[in-house]
Amino acid sequence: MFDLFTKINVDWMGLRRPLIGVSILLLLAGLFSAVVRQAVPGGTEAFNLGVDFQGGTVITAKFNGGTPNEDDIRNALANAGVPDAVIQASTDKTDEVLIKVPLLEDGETAPEASQTTDANQKADQDSQDNAALVSLGREKVKSALNTFGKEAEAATPLDQDPAAKYKIVGTDYVGPVAGAQLRNQAIIATLLGMVGILLFIAFRYDWTYAAGAVIAVFHDVLITLAFFTMFQWEISLTVLAALLTLVGFSVNDSIVIFDRIRENLTLRRSQPLYDLTNDSINQTMSRTIVTNGLVFLTVLALVLFGGEVLRGFSLALFVGAITGTYSTIAIASPIAVWWQSKIGTVQVKQTDSKKKDQLASASRRTVERRPIARS
Repeated sequence: MFDLFTKINVDWMGLRRPLIGVSILLLLAGLFSAVVRQAVPGGTEAFNLGVDFQGGTVITAKFNGGTPNEDDIRNALANAGVPDAVIQASTDKTDEVLIKVPLLEDGETAPEASQTTDANQKADQDSQDNAALVSLGREKVKSALNTFGKEAEAATPLDQDPAAKYKIVGTDYVGPVAGAQLRNQAIIATLLGMVGILLFIAFRYDWTYAAGAVIAVFHDVLITLAFFTMFQWEISLTVLAALLTLVGFSVNDSIVIFDRIRENLTLRRSQPLYDLTNDSINQTMSRTIVTNGLVFLTVLALVLFGGEVLRGFSLALFVGAITGTYSTIAIASPIAVWWQSKIGTVQVKQTDSKKKDQLASASRRTVERRPIARS
């Protein structure tokens, strides 16, 4: 392999305590932000969940004479009081646009909502409230789209009204129950992936390395979520995809170092594991800088030029690319060395002692002498 950076000799293991301290501070900052936002009366939620997880209104708008740019539609919605709208162009119908907006509160609540005790009455009341919120979202979207031209009459097809610019052809409600199902499925998929990674690394290397890699992956995901709660970046399905991508990215980097540690253990059996790990990290540092540096530059381009559609996805990958590289050195390797020193050494001693006992008992076996027949 081509080494761009040679003669790197950094005592990474000696820096493990201050590096782990930085991780603990970031995690505590994210936890503090989430708890305070939930605890303060009138505060926001811990995470800024998008329409996919929180529920909202999905409106399908059909345009006449060319569809406006997505950024123009988004700016018009923001000016109308809908800042977190998701604009999605239709793949099979070029003149239609899908607009997802969160449920908008009008500041009024039904007085009988708190007095309703019957389950059927409560369900009817919730349905009426949702219908009112959907209607409010439709009106907000309509006022924003009116900046591009007037809407066609309800009974008139859009292609038969040359003066009309658009027409709302569909309005649907996406409930938070679907969002909860998506969230639960995402958590289950992530945990199953972690278990698979743990079993693979344990089978291929050792349980100590598996624990270090999995803890590093949890660290990367939690640090990324800490930034999302501190800066209130919106969490959507694309952010979930970025988190799953981050899992693979972090594990791949850890396995490269673990593989080099295993090679060095075979070549230099008498050297301490502490020094072997340091040497392994330094030996793979050139590869880490080149490959992860290219990933970082690519993600940085997405952050700067990807636009609002990819904003959450690119920000999650941007933070994850940094933490994924950092955690391999500061989290995964130190945990593997620490656990190996606490548990692995004991196992090795027990194995060696068993072998010595077997050899000793074998050397003390009685040998039966057989008489030799003489002719």
